[in-house]
Amino acid sequence: RGDFLPPVPLPRRMWVGGSLAFRGGLLLGDAVERHSTVVSVDEKDGRSGRLVFVRVHHVITKGGLAAVEEDQDLVYRELAAPGAPRAGGEPPPADWEWRELFRTDPVVLFRFSALTFNGHRIHYDHTYAEGVEGYPGLVVHAPLTALLLLDAAVRHRPGAAPVRFTYRAEGPLFCPEVITLAGRTGTQSRTDLWALAPDGRTAMKGMVEWAT
Repeated sequence: RGDFLPPVPLPRRMWVGGSLAFRGGLLLGDAVERHSTVVSVDEKDGRSGRLVFVRVHHVITKGGLAAVEEDQDLVYRELAAPGAPRAGGEPPPADWEWRELFRTDPVVLFRFSALTFNGHRIHYDHTYAEGVEGYPGLVVHAPLTALLLLDAAVRHRPGAAPVRFTYRAEGPLFCPEVITLAGRTGTQSRTDLWALAPDGRTAMKGMVEWAT
């Protein structure tokens, strides 16, 4: 905080959504560059107190041409009041076409933190997550949930190539909960996605657009 991201003086930083556009192919071993920009910083007052929304834009280029573009939406907020209800969206429609189950565990979260250079202790330090931040367990990374949704969508559309993926977090997930990943074809070129908490509430919504 205060290095690349703005020095917002609020204790919780949460990843609330984003989008990926796949514009060109990348191969293992390709030389690429990433250009990152803080697009906007907006302060608002919500029911839970002060909120600061930050949007970051990344462009990964190969040979000077954009291969992947990504927007990341972050929110900084105050600590939740003790006993505050768990956030989450409404359950998805019951007519999904497929679903998968994924059980999180501390090793998966630790490896994802290492892979993404994420040093936030809520993802690997159980004592800190519960004792300091007040969570009921280790927090599952929102980008990990998004990646699980995209990966599941690709498995259920063999041979199809994603051109755009958008997602939005609606509530937290905690380790070692079992996440339900569900999908439904909206149109021939679109798949709607949901990640569900054990109580059935939506923790994340997503949508993949496919090349036609």
